Amino acid sequence: MVAMLHKLATERRNERTMHLDELSVETLLTVMNEEDERVPHVIKEEVPVIARVAERAIASFKQGGRLIYLGAGTSGRLGILDAAECVPTFGVSSDMVVGLIAGGERALIKAVEGAEDSKDLAVNDLKALHLTERDTVVGIAASGRTPYVIGGLDYAREVGATTAALSCNKGSKISEHAEFKIEVETGPEVLTGSTRLKAGTAQKLVLNMISTASMIGIGKVYQNLMVDVQPTNEKLEIRAKRMIAEATGVDEQTAARYFDSSNGHVKTAIVMILADVPYAEAVERLERANGFVRDAL
Repeated sequence: MVAMLHKLATERRNERTMHLDELSVETLLTVMNEEDERVPHVIKEEVPVIARVAERAIASFKQGGRLIYLGAGTSGRLGILDAAECVPTFGVSSDMVVGLIAGGERALIKAVEGAEDSKDLAVNDLKALHLTERDTVVGIAASGRTPYVIGGLDYAREVGATTAALSCNKGSKISEHAEFKIEVETGPEVLTGSTRLKAGTAQKLVLNMISTASMIGIGKVYQNLMVDVQPTNEKLEIRAKRMIAEATGVDEQTAARYFDSSNGHVKTAIVMILADVPYAEAVERLERANGFVRDAL
């Protein structure tokens, strides 16, 4: 497998940057920017399969399952980042979207030798989460060949969970081990083999799409507002009040009053205003509507 590494698109040398070390800072940054511009166009080709993965994640959430990201190095860190940001953005618990990285938490800031080469390590990590058939597991590897990811996907399939592989090479190895394959071929990096660049950008964009679409699918958004945001600091409290005003058309003072009377719950405040109902009824309506504001009105 190592011998085949040089054949991967992400590992080839970029003909546009053979003299990267001779370029001025502004010129090399221009080249980097031009290379980055290609990423969204490549992702566009994969939107249909990304949509299917998001739909499966929605189904998992509705069954009490989870969305689990699995990766090593940069790929693992990006999964953990996306998972962590779902908590404040959508008001979900930290165990609803989970990121796993080969080598555990210490691998977030320092490489753990040999961790990504162990299939068993991924199996152990998923067993520790008590993986079930209700979960959706997304294996992430820019190269598309990481043993840790392959081991995790194989175990997830044995359990009966939905599996998806996200790589940056066509015909990747991990695609053979998942139900859904997302292959965003970003091509040679500006800096040869540095997949934290275009490949990392592509992975972040795809993870943004999966998590955001799946959260919208379970009622975490009204219009284009993140109405389940947790107002845990002054900035977020101001944002919450502004969302109430924008969603309902009331002035800022009225929005602030409803924010207080709804115990700081944006969705409840919106339903109270738009449906013209008291707090208790707004809560009941939201419960009946499974958290969808539009259905509660």
